[in-house]
Amino acid sequence: MTSLRKLGQSDLEVFPLALGGNVFGWTADQTQSFAVLDAYTAAGGNFVDTADSYSAWIEGNHGGESETIIGKWIKERGNRSDVVVATKVSQHPDFKGLSAANIRAAADASLKRLGTDYIDLYYTHFDQPDVPVEEIIGALDELVKAGKVRQIAASNISPERLKASLEFSEREGLARYVALQPHYNLVSRDTYEGELQALAERTGLAAVPYFALASGFLTGKYRPGATVDSARAEGAAKHLATERGQKVLAALDEVARAHDAEVATVALAWLAAQPTVVAPIASARTVEQLPALLAVAGLRLTDDEIGRLTEASA
Repeated sequence: MTSLRKLGQSDLEVFPLALGGNVFGWTADQTQSFAVLDAYTAAGGNFVDTADSYSAWIEGNHGGESETIIGKWIKERGNRSDVVVATKVSQHPDFKGLSAANIRAAADASLKRLGTDYIDLYYTHFDQPDVPVEEIIGALDELVKAGKVRQIAASNISPERLKASLEFSEREGLARYVALQPHYNLVSRDTYEGELQALAERTGLAAVPYFALASGFLTGKYRPGATVDSARAEGAAKHLATERGQKVLAALDEVARAHDAEVATVALAWLAAQPTVVAPIASARTVEQLPALLAVAGLRLTDDEIGRLTEASA
């Protein structure tokens, strides 16, 4: 059994791979989603990441589809206390932004869709710089005090705003962010490394990176001349055209061969070895895609291998 990891300074303990729920209700229907969730939890996984806006970008969808599927699955399996459910506020078409009133209303809507009376980890999805951090933290603190949210976190936020939020929480003795969800992977390092990562390290925040596999590019299935049938193929393929993308693939291939591991597993293992990172997020549309992701829990790269991948991705 893989040991769970403590999420920052919180009381939450999570599997070292968070299962991304962005595909539920988008490229995976309810039956497929249930199968993926079942296989993930059967392997010891307990950390499911979604957002109230998933998947409002699809024609005919309104947002909340992913939460609804997860909620139905939890109800059918009767496993609410075994799963750490993370969701986010600010991007649902009916609940835009981070005003206190919107945070309250969006949280209630998420709870209803999830069919639960508490959210384990509640993120501000995209910061809204014109809303004072005092208003945002105040509203989140209310949710924690009401028992609707266990822990709070931030995603897509500047170091300045994150620092101000943490300082306000400390000063007023209010709920404090325990985690950060940055865009971070082997071909996108400047989106986290530097000031933001240093702040997270200094303040004991756990990083839970999204786009951990660069929309699928870091699975190794995108190669010169290969056609991939995926809703995200265009985003992933653009990395092939770069020198860095090619160097990273070559280094990943080499390390994967040494461990008899999948390329995706190695890419996630590099991320998991970075300072502050507790659990990268990756999604699976089918059960067949899961083993390569779950294997990150058991793969330890050597310092030399981590260095080689870091150099290739510079």
